[in-house]
Amino acid sequence: MKVLVVGSGGREHALAWKLKQSSQVEAIFIAPGNPGTATLGTNVPIKIDQIDALADFAAKEGIGLTVVGPEIPLTWASWTPSRPKACAAGGPPRPRPSSKAPRSR
Repeated sequence: MKVLVVGSGGREHALAWKLKQSSQVEAIFIAPGNPGTATLGTNVPIKIDQIDALADFAAKEGIGLTVVGPEIPLTWASWTPSRPKACAAGGPPRPRPSSKAPRSR
């Protein structure tokens, strides 16, 4: 399976590093990536906010899984499964409200 990792930080490096260990992963693309991720896969010069360009790249390359590292792109409606160009995508969960959060009186 081909995998696209979206982001350019240490989290994305760790994700790419772990994905590279899987026998099911045949290729890893990181957008936009960094010099460290270039040692694990192929960096792609597409910014995280260029959702249409990322979707087009995923379709062109036959990406089977997209892993989104940064939280911000996940909040954009463009990553919803109903998107026509969408492939399987995942990322960090949204934080749940804590029951121990301070309450105003």
